[in-house]
Amino acid sequence: MDRRSLCFFALASLFFGGTFVAAKAGLEYFPPLLFVALRFDLAAVLLLGYVVLTSSRAELLPSTRGDVVGILATGGLVIGLANALLFVGQQYATSAVGAIVFSLNPILTPVFAAVLLSDERLSVRGGVGMGLGLVGVALVVSPDPAMLVGGDAVGRSILFAGAVSAAFGAVLIRRAEPTISSTVRIAWGLPLAALLTHGLSWSTGESPGSIAWTLEAVVALAYVSVFAGVLAYVAYFALLDATGAIRANLVFYVVPAVSTLGGWALLGETIATSAIFGFLAIVAGFAVIGSGSVDPRARFRAVVRPGADDRSSSVSEEARGPGAD
Repeated sequence: MDRRSLCFFALASLFFGGTFVAAKAGLEYFPPLLFVALRFDLAAVLLLGYVVLTSSRAELLPSTRGDVVGILATGGLVIGLANALLFVGQQYATSAVGAIVFSLNPILTPVFAAVLLSDERLSVRGGVGMGLGLVGVALVVSPDPAMLVGGDAVGRSILFAGAVSAAFGAVLIRRAEPTISSTVRIAWGLPLAALLTHGLSWSTGESPGSIAWTLEAVVALAYVSVFAGVLAYVAYFALLDATGAIRANLVFYVVPAVSTLGGWALLGETIATSAIFGFLAIVAGFAVIGSGSVDPRARFRAVVRPGADDRSSSVSEEARGPGAD
């Protein structure tokens, strides 16, 4: 990743990580699906206003089949359905279990990528790094094993379906190769997600009259709409376009760590000793994945003989000539 992609990665991790804290607070005042729908209403108004003011007509209108598929996958799968299932599933499972289930996203993504994409494959090194990351997530949330094997299987199934929806949608966007920018694609996708979640809310009998409008409710809605909505998705989809589905979805390994720190700082929750080892395991996982782009021998030669690689590379290119393989 270049510096721009790393910035998008950090922002998406930070804002998505706060979603679990804000959702936990907001679900005390909102029905779950209506909470998600109102979140997308506000986010859609904000982002549509922004892209209308900053984009030309040609930049706003989808012009290819890939644009249409990208918009449908963005609004229907990655944003709409995934979040609806996340907020509903959190009613039946603890936040720790929810974090673990959604952290399966980076593992599910290579499965879909292997079938749908020809340019994204998970290497052995990548598999080891992802394994370390998953271990780190489990240590960060430090769940009671009884929570994973007992309790309500419905909640875990709903959360898993949400992770599948997000992973499949991300890969489908890469396969579609849309030509419109990721920001414009989100601006089209958010109203679609709002319509989907409003329909689900209405079909389940949720009522706006059951909302308790308090200051805490307004703050929670504002966070999930602006920060975990507009800003997080702009950063995430820009990262997806720049680095691919597999690397972009590594964000979901960092999210539980951010959620844990947020709960400690804002809600007074304690951090277990195992969480510290979990943070280190996640860092080690990223180090293993990132080491694939580093050639230790080249680094050693650069230190011992500065400029040697540049000279040898120039000689090699001259020797190969314009027609060489």
